[in-house]
Order: sequence, then C-alpha cells, then structure tokens
Amino acid sequence: MPPEFETLAQQLGVSFKNIDLLRQALVHRSYLNENPGFHLGHNERLEFLGDAVIELVVTEHLYSNYPNPEGELTNWRAALVNAKMLAKIANDIELEPYLYLSRGEAADTQGKARQYILANAFEAVVGALYLDAGYAAAQAFLARFLLPQLPIILAGQLYHDPKSLFQEAAQDQLGITPTYQVLKEHGPDHAKHFTVGLYLGDELVAEGEGSSKRDAQEQAAERGLKVKGWE
Repeated sequence: MPPEFETLAQQLGVSFKNIDLLRQALVHRSYLNENPGFHLGHNERLEFLGDAVIELVVTEHLYSNYPNPEGELTNWRAALVNAKMLAKIANDIELEPYLYLSRGEAADTQGKARQYILANAFEAVVGALYLDAGYAAAQAFLARFLLPQLPIILAGQLYHDPKSLFQEAAQDQLGITPTYQVLKEHGPDHAKHFTVGLYLGDELVAEGEGSSKRDAQEQAAERGLKVKGWE
C-alpha cells in the first residue's frame, strides 16, 4: 500500500484490500486530460455508486429512528446529502490533499467548483469502500462521519432549502409534487453548466442555472417561490 494512501486509510478508520479503489475515488476527470497515461480511470462511476449507497444508508437511518411523515424525512435527507454538507465532511476528513487534479483545477481552490469536486470525491470514497468491504463497512463509515450531522440540521432547522419549501407549498396548495427537467447543458465534462426547468405538471414555472444540476434546481425553486407568491 503506498504510504500516502495508508495514511489516508488510517485517517478514515478503514482498511482497503484494493488500495487502487481508494486512489481512484480521488481522481478527477481533469487530471486524466493532462495525464492520459495514468493507470486508473476517473472517479465518476464510483461517485455514482457512492451516491446511491449514501442515500440508502441515510434513508434507512431516518426510517428506523424517526416516525415522521415521508415529506419531512425527504427534506431532512436532502439537507444531509447535499453538496455543501458532503464537501464539509470531505474537508473535515482531509480528502483535499489527496485529490488528483489538473493544474488549473488545483489552482482554483475557492468557489462552487471545488465544493462539488470535494462532495463528489466523498461519494466516490463511499462507493470504493462499498466495493472493497461491503455495505456494513460503508454504513459504519457514514455513521461515523455523516450521520452525526443530522441532529445539527434538525436543531437549526437547516432543512428548509428552496426545493423543500417549494415542494411543501406545491403539495399544500395544489396537491402536486414538482418535477425538474434539464433544458440545456453545455461545457466540458469537468465544467458543465446546466439550465433546469421547474414544472408543476406540464406548467413550466421557472428556470434556474448553475454549475451543477442541484445548483440549477435550487435557483429554479427560489424563482418559483417568487413566481407563485409562496415566499
């Protein structure tokens, strides 16, 4: 095991049989653009898997420990697994020094782009751990680092994000659950820009833009609250 990743595994309190899974979890696509001969792929497939594992672990925890209605649990889950929170956890466990980034991405240490790189890396680490050691190991990892944030979210009522507020209002006022649809996207894979539409049934209520689908959805929800007078 390369010493730097042995150190990271120790920080995380985990052990990898295949350390390349942990290493790959920290490879951003931009690094491969500058280093096409690198022996591992980027982390996007691991991120995809980790996102699903996180959602299941959090959902199971909420279902088992809170008798609240589905709508409330959905809002709490969204606040716990959003990019801002996952990036915070990634910073707390010091993933950033281990990231494989292009020179441009490495130099850009501020802003939403770095936040999403960190959030995606955290998801990829969870995906790597799931593949290497199974569901119980991933569940224990999240119980140590992510789930303790839930009481903080509940105490501060930090789950009242624009998407949650719009969904609650739409269901209360109209009995309709809003949906989001990507209308446009452009830019390279590591720097996409999205335009998302917010719909109530067939009605396009508002549009939002952002460097991620989540950002665009939040902006659309903010605008939708104003359009409908549900602020």
